[in-house]
Formats: sequence, C-alpha cells, structure tokens
Amino acid sequence: MVQPVRKVPEGGFDKVSFGTNWVAEGEHGGFFQAVADGTYKTYGLNVTIVPGGPNVNNRALLLAGKLDFFMTANTLQSFDAVANNVPVVAIAAVFQKDPQVFLTHPESKVGQLDDLKRLTLFVSKEGIASYFQWLKSEYGFNEAKVKPYTSNPQPFIVDRNAAMQGYVTSEPFVIEQKAKFKPSVLLLADYGLDGYSTLIETRRDLIDKNPDMIQRFVDASMIGWYNYLYGDNAAGNALIKSLNPEMTDEMLAYSVAKMKEYGIVDSGDTLRNGIGAMSDERYASFFDKMSRAGVVKRDLDFRQAYTLQFTNKGVGVDLRPSR
Repeated sequence: MVQPVRKVPEGGFDKVSFGTNWVAEGEHGGFFQAVADGTYKTYGLNVTIVPGGPNVNNRALLLAGKLDFFMTANTLQSFDAVANNVPVVAIAAVFQKDPQVFLTHPESKVGQLDDLKRLTLFVSKEGIASYFQWLKSEYGFNEAKVKPYTSNPQPFIVDRNAAMQGYVTSEPFVIEQKAKFKPSVLLLADYGLDGYSTLIETRRDLIDKNPDMIQRFVDASMIGWYNYLYGDNAAGNALIKSLNPEMTDEMLAYSVAKMKEYGIVDSGDTLRNGIGAMSDERYASFFDKMSRAGVVKRDLDFRQAYTLQFTNKGVGVDLRPSR
C-alpha cells in the first residue's frame, strides 16, 4: 500500500472542501468514513464534506473556487464539461459500475434486457437523454413504450406490466418497504453500459497548483472506501445520519450490501489497481457507445474529461478481505 506522504503536516493541515451531488447517503459512505475515522487527518488533510441536494449546485461552487473537489454523477457529465469548456477533470471513479437499473414485478418474468421491450417503462427526462438513447441504438428499444418517471414509484407499483428506473442501491429497497414485494432487478452495466459513476472532479488549475494535496485526498478517500465497505463503518454511518436525519440504519446496510453484491465499487480493474481505478480503454469504449447513440458529438475530445495521474496506484488493496 502507498503510505501517506506526511503524517504530521508542516504548518498545519491542508483545509479541503468536497461537495457531493446529493444528500448524505450510503453511496457516499467512503468519504464520510475517511472524515469520521481520521484517515484524512492521517494524510495531512482537514476535510469538510458539503452535501448536495435538490436545490444545491456544488459544481458551480467548485468552479467558483468555493470547493476543491466535487462528486460528479457519471462519465457523461465529464464529457459535457469538455463540450462546454468547463475547466474540470475527473481524477478517480469510485463506482466502477453505473448503478442504473430497471425494476420489474416478479410476475412479469423479466430475465434479460430484451424482456423489457414488452413493458411500459418509467424513465426520467435525464434518463431519456442519456442511457435510453443507448438502449435504442444498441438494443432497439422504442420511446413509444416510455412514460415519465417523476421519482414517484406508485405508478410502477400498481402496474404489473411496467418497469421503473432506479439505482440498485436504493429503489429496490424502497419498493420492498412500500409495496411489500421484492422487485426483479436488471443492472444496465451488466449489458454494456460501461461508464463510471460517482467520480471525483477537480479544477485544472488546482492540479497545476497543488498535485500533492490532490494525491493525498484521492489516496485517503479510497482507503475510506475500503474501510467503509469491509471494516467497521459505524463512524461513517453516524456522520451520514447526523447530516441526513431521514437516513435509517436499514437503508445504509442495504446500500452497502448491494454495492458489494454487484461489485459497484470494487470489481474489475480495482482488484489490481485499487478502488477509484480508471482506464483509457473504458473511457474510449463508453465514448464510442454514447457517440453512436447520438448522446455526445463524435468529434468531442473526450480524453480531456479525465486524468489517470492520481489513480491506479493500488492504494488500499491490502485492506480488502481475502476471498
């Protein structure tokens, strides 16, 4: 494992702020764990996490210099930054698999992606503009079967011939609680939707000014993730609940279990290169699919969206339990 650059910082800790893209939840757990268990402090960092939410624009605060790092939802947002000349770069990918799923009623007997074509699909406006275009180009899906998804699961619950979008770490749990049945789940990443999710983003000028601090933030964050997934995560969960009182222990436990079951955080390249791993090949593959689907322009210089400078160093791999 790569050791901390400095255990006792000269001249005090570096103050660092990190904005998430949603309210505090288990899907952000490794970052909260690294605050709560002192990992960031070990790396000479005094980290403040600024939760996002429906009326919070933390990416704008990153651009304004009010935040040092931002949690961007997915690779498409990184491509969009390049398209719009936004000077930010993805420096690590916490989720190796996009957690996007479709949920179905067990009695509709959906076993594979093509089975969804006969159902009504509840898809958000953002979903239509992104992954659904890929479903159309790669699998021949038809927008005529789509109805708008507004984060309300009730239309899906009452229609047994429907499927609803969601995240594998949350919506199935919500359906089980509300509707008292266990939905079937199809993870789109298992069918080739190979973009990264929950990435750490920073400004280009900060990379030029302080690469040492960025490296320590990335390293400490990934160790936080190993400890959150495989160690005692009580401290991280307590911090999440203090910032989001609506969060329950059951929801947190469910999110962690599903992240592990589906290899959302720790699978593929991370097994060798450590959590946060990224590769040129994965970015090229995802760009090719999204440009074929018309989601991004073919002439976009997608390699400007990310850098491999701070990841793929195997930090924390020794913290993964031996299988």
